[in-house]
Amino acid sequence: MDMGLQGKTALVTGSTKGIGKAIAIELAKEGVNVLINGRNAEEVERTVQEIKTNYPATSPQKATADIVDVEQREALFAKYPDIDILVNNAGIYEIMQYEDVNDEVWEHYFRTNVLAANGLSKFYLPKMLKNNVGRIIFIASEEAVMPSGQMPQYGMTKSMLLSLSKSLSKLTVGTEVTVNTIMPGPTLSENVQQIIEGIYPNEEMAFAEKEKDFMTKNLPQSEIQRFIRPIEIGRLTTFVCSPYASAFKGSPIRMDGGMVPTIF
Repeated sequence: MDMGLQGKTALVTGSTKGIGKAIAIELAKEGVNVLINGRNAEEVERTVQEIKTNYPATSPQKATADIVDVEQREALFAKYPDIDILVNNAGIYEIMQYEDVNDEVWEHYFRTNVLAANGLSKFYLPKMLKNNVGRIIFIASEEAVMPSGQMPQYGMTKSMLLSLSKSLSKLTVGTEVTVNTIMPGPTLSENVQQIIEGIYPNEEMAFAEKEKDFMTKNLPQSEIQRFIRPIEIGRLTTFVCSPYASAFKGSPIRMDGGMVPTIF
């Protein structure tokens, strides 16, 4: 299906690996010129070259920056003042006990997972409204609506993204600009795969068996009983970026594999 995105420009934060990279690739498949963001210049360059090779009709560009740093964010704005799509994907997470989450940790998560995305949105949203076209998407988590208690500092910031998305969406009334949030469930990023391999060091055991055993023992509430693949989130995000998803306004869109037990 042609998503009607040919020639659009998208900034995907944290797009050198995991969900962010999958989103960038799926957008490139639709002819989008993706701006690859990350703090590591070599990883950014490698990802840009990979997309150039596989999707030569597009023009991926390097958007190397630590978006938490205000000065680096300003430099990014100067280099790329106009985009059609903003995917706020970059974020951090870590399992922590509540008593270990001090004020410095709370502030670090707030700045990284919320303020950085807000800073980008605050710059690009007015331009999108002026042009009467644009997409802003926040990548949250099922933790936003169903905190596990295992990482309270992370869950809180993801809940905040839902509120921010809804607030920004109110500014788009009567326009073709949309602001939405996608909430993935447990996803097989490179880091997660390494963790699973570490838990099950038996090389004779296929990864599918390791994954199934882990899900059964640790995430029995998952209805798909496997990790969501980043490409699945990439495909959903691409659709939400498309003109065919213009009726999604301020929506929290769940792709949680059935993790959340409620009906809404």
